[in-house]
This record gives sequence, C-alpha cells and structure tokens, in this order.
Amino acid sequence: MKKLILLIGLPLILISCGEGKKNSTEAVLESNDTEKIQQKRDELTNQLVELETEIKQLDAKLKEINPERNIPLVTSYAVESEKFDHFLELQGSVETKKNVVLNAEMGGVLERIYVEEGQKVSKGQTLAKIDDGGLSQQLAQMQTQLELAKTTFERQKRLWDQQIGSEMQYLQAKSNYEGQVNAVNQMKSQVAKSVVTAPFSGVIDDIITEQGNVVSPGQTQILRIVNLDDMYIKTDIPESYISNVTKGKTVEVTFPVLGDTVETKIKQTGSYINPNNRTFNAEIEVPNKEKNIKPNLTARVRINDYTNENAILVPQNIISENAEGQQYLYVLDEQEDDHAVAKRVIIETGKSQGDKIEVLNGLKDGDMIIQEGARSVKEGQTVKLINY
Repeated sequence: MKKLILLIGLPLILISCGEGKKNSTEAVLESNDTEKIQQKRDELTNQLVELETEIKQLDAKLKEINPERNIPLVTSYAVESEKFDHFLELQGSVETKKNVVLNAEMGGVLERIYVEEGQKVSKGQTLAKIDDGGLSQQLAQMQTQLELAKTTFERQKRLWDQQIGSEMQYLQAKSNYEGQVNAVNQMKSQVAKSVVTAPFSGVIDDIITEQGNVVSPGQTQILRIVNLDDMYIKTDIPESYISNVTKGKTVEVTFPVLGDTVETKIKQTGSYINPNNRTFNAEIEVPNKEKNIKPNLTARVRINDYTNENAILVPQNIISENAEGQQYLYVLDEQEDDHAVAKRVIIETGKSQGDKIEVLNGLKDGDMIIQEGARSVKEGQTVKLINY
C-alpha cells in the first residue's frame, strides 16, 4: 500500500515542481510574453499588499500586548556647574642662555687646557692658555719703562710745584708717563686674550680643540660651557591667544623622554608677531633641581589660557546640528517615574577639552540631559530611563 501511494504521489510532486518552474519570475521573464509578465507583476503586488496588511495587524497586536516595545531606552544625568580649565597644547624645546662655545681670541698654539669634560668651574676661572708669541715679555719691558716714566714725572712735578725747572719739561714728563700707561694697558688687553676664562659658573660640556693645536682668532672653537640652573622653554604661540597667554600664566610641562611632568609659569612673552607664521614667542620657566633637563630637550606644553569657575560641561557626542547650523541636545521633560518626554534644546557652546565641551547658553544647573541614546530620539518622543 505504501509503495502504491509513493508511486501515485511522485508524479504529482514532479508535475507541481514543473508547474512552479513554469510560473517562476525567471521563467516568465525569459518568455518575453507581455501578458504573462504583467500577470506575474499583478500577482506579486497583491501578495505584497496582503503581507503589509498582515504586518500592520501583527504590529497592532504587539503594541497592545507590549506598549513599550518601540519606546527608546536612554540614560540621563543632571548637569551641574563646575570649574573648567582650558589648556592650549603646544610643543617646545628647552633652552638656556648660559650655553656658550668659547672661541679663541688670539692666534697661536693652544698651550694648555686646565679643565676636563664634566668639571664644574666658577666664573672667571682660567680654562685654557694660548701661546701669546712673546707678548708677555714685551709687557714686562713696557712695565719697566712705565716705572721709569712714572718716576721721572713725579720728580718733575715736585720741581714744578717748587717753581723749579721749565713748564715744558714738566709737560713732556707728564705726556710720556700717560702715554706709557695707555700702552701698558693695551698690551695687557692683548695678553689677556691668550687666557680663556669662564664667563659664568657652570660645567665643561665639551672640549672641542685638543691641547697643542693651532687656533685662529674668532674661528677656532675651544670648549663649551653650560649652566643648567637657568633653563627655559621657548615656544611659538598663535596670535589669537595674545590676550590669554600672558606672563605668570600656569603651565604644565611634560618631558616625554624623561617621563616627567612639572608645573611652572610663563616667564615672559614676546612683543613681536612673526609675519610668516603669525605667532609670538613665550618663555616658560623650567625648574631643574635634578639637573636631568638638558638644552634642546623636547617638551609638551599645556598653557592654562582660559578658566570658568561656573561652567556647564556636556559630552560632545550628544550634540547634534540642525539645517540652520544650530547646535542642540535633548533634555527630559514631563518626567513620571522612569518615563519622560524628549525636549530639544538649542545651545551655544564655547571651548572644548578632551571629550567635554562648555555650554554657554541653553542649559542651567539641574537640567536632566539625555546621554546614551541621544542620537536616536526625536522631539516630543516618549523615552524610558534605564538608569532610573
């Protein structure tokens, strides 16, 4: 009996499949028969209308048995005014005004270097000596001649005071003495150029020319001396901040290489705006008690250019913009338990820092703003609070 049913049913299934293939959209399109194509389209249109009607019936029933199915879920929080510090973030490099390369002031052989690299020296200390080529001997002879000229002048002066001798003899002795004094002073100045001294207290950072080399005046670099006490950061500030970035402003300085951050102040600001990049210079003090901050070290600078003691801050990602370019967000209105109505509020924003932005107008303390889900609600729409 089962075999008989299978034998009868199989042809029926094959016939049904064959009919289905004949009536498929692909088969109708391949037929190029206008009447069949139109008939197939009308058939599908009727099916679509029936499906839409059924979907509406299903939606109505779901709304009846689950009225909150389409209500957006949101979170909210009450805004409160707080202190807001805005920082201008820039890059700069560490500098010092006491970082000097000492050059030879006289030509000759570098006779002696009295210091070593890394050695601390005091202001005026002798660092190196250049062979003066016999100028010291000449100075000694001139000083002997000066002593003679001085003795002669003093003797002639005593005689002239006693009205003895001629005025001409007195004036000649005086002129000879004064000329010899000037000559000795000039020679002392020349001999002094053979001695390299420290212009300030610091550390010998580098000995550039070795002892025994021939040096030329104004060309040969002998050594570098550095003082790490008076360090500062030099950075360029955009001219738009000229009224906000001023002397005494608080600055947070980070040295990425050292992994260190210090708080300091602006030492001074420049009075000249560079026409090429429309910036002005600022010098920022750098405390360097550990002596680990070196010249030309890169630094990240955060300058506190603006402070609002009673600012209202909101996340930037909840703010939208309408076709007129106005910014808005949603607040809760008509709240009852965990349900409320979304109300659109036009706001005016100020400065931003990180993911927060300052709201200048449109909000007040205590307003409940929609945070999560803010982008999915509409004006006047009922919402449900999930953090109620």
